[in-house]
Amino acid sequence: MTERVTGEDPREEPAGSAERAPGEAPHLDESIRRIRAAATETFSSGLDSGRALRKLVSADFALSRSALGRALAWAAVSVVFGASAWLLAMGAAIALLQSWGLSWLASISIATLISLIVTAIAAWRVSVFFDYAGMHATRRQLARLGMFSEAGHDDDDEEAGLPASTGASDKAKTP
Repeated sequence: MTERVTGEDPREEPAGSAERAPGEAPHLDESIRRIRAAATETFSSGLDSGRALRKLVSADFALSRSALGRALAWAAVSVVFGASAWLLAMGAAIALLQSWGLSWLASISIATLISLIVTAIAAWRVSVFFDYAGMHATRRQLARLGMFSEAGHDDDDEEAGLPASTGASDKAKTP
């Protein structure tokens, strides 16, 4: 007996089977051929799904790379214009303070103090968000599984007073 054309359901019997009656159970070798045909179609369908998923992921990464490059370019533009706007705002503040009767030194010192305070707050927030990006919970779980283990304990575990091997829940961090 020849193999069936793909696309047919291998579980269905041909309508006019000359080998057996319509209600009779198929022979063992025919059942094995049907199972093999179903397995082949299932495997080929799985391969097709894998190829489609690979193409989707590849296209998604290409789109992501393109978007990241454009986002970086626009971030650079916004930094340049933001910095120039800040300088102009500080120049206007110095001129305003000067018109109120403060000396040049006092006006520039106040503008500098404001800039330093904003810089300190921004640096503090950057350090907080870089700490969030450290993937501490993931590293703890991988270390618990024996993968990518580090020599020392994690900072979060030491802060909480818990050893890394306990089943304690991870600290929730919100920005």
